[in-house]
Amino acid sequence: MRLNSLPCPVPAEALLPSTLTRAGIQPTAPVGVFDSGIGGLSVLKALHAELPLEHFVYLDDSGFAPYGERGDAYVTERSRVVTQHLRRHHGIKALVIACNTATMAAVAQLRTEHPDLPIIGVEPGLKPAAAASHTKRVGVIGTRGTVTSAKFHALRRSLQDQAEYVVQPCDGLADAIHRSVASADLSNAIALCQKYISTMGRFGAQAGEIDTLVLGCTHYVFVQDQLAALVGPQVQIVSTGEPVARHTRRLLEAAQTLASAGPGRVQLTTTGDPALLQAAARCWLGFATEPAFEVRPEQALPLGL
Repeated sequence: MRLNSLPCPVPAEALLPSTLTRAGIQPTAPVGVFDSGIGGLSVLKALHAELPLEHFVYLDDSGFAPYGERGDAYVTERSRVVTQHLRRHHGIKALVIACNTATMAAVAQLRTEHPDLPIIGVEPGLKPAAAASHTKRVGVIGTRGTVTSAKFHALRRSLQDQAEYVVQPCDGLADAIHRSVASADLSNAIALCQKYISTMGRFGAQAGEIDTLVLGCTHYVFVQDQLAALVGPQVQIVSTGEPVARHTRRLLEAAQTLASAGPGRVQLTTTGDPALLQAAARCWLGFATEPAFEVRPEQALPLGL
């Protein structure tokens, strides 16, 4: 079955840091990438394809997941903890928040606390989906934390004249995808996909049908073939990895910190199970990484320390 996957340009307002340059930062410094789990590997894969000379440090915060069913305060605090850890222990030159929920909850505060750090977020691709849709009915699936956030509602309101959005929170789906790596069994994740897709109405290319589906969680990329089979070949699927990678390149070029020699290293760290993260990387990335290891950044430090 052919899957039509559309790029999702992320609005400049959501992505541009207040300051692009930092004195003394070397092009050899790594780019930090984090998610609540393994889903952000889909963004890491796109980043590595776009920027093969860069050194990446990926932090999977699955020891404190899921983010999607937690409140904004919890997600913001975890995002602060992770960002401080990546800066202090890895000296990152840019940060990619490879998590829709964390972007929605925490990106504004992280930019306030780290005005010298280019920070790139992801958000559901409502605008490109509306532009691509012929029926002007767009399906959106995401974690509850993402699709009930104030930032998501503001984005949806700003585009309400462009399409009708059928929004479905998918409780448990990101966690089921995460757990499928250890069990090599996608049956629970597929069952949840079937459950949620069946509640959204008819999919297809006819008037009144949903003809475009937005993946509002980076984990969902890893079941996009199963989702495509459920919604049918006429439905386009919108994800975010490639446009985020291109935007990261633009910010590094603007800051004059783009790596010029490589190949870059890819380091995997986790607050959860290193074996699980390593297995996911082996299955989904398609390129070599350093062995995953456990870290414990459990508390954010006061600002200024």
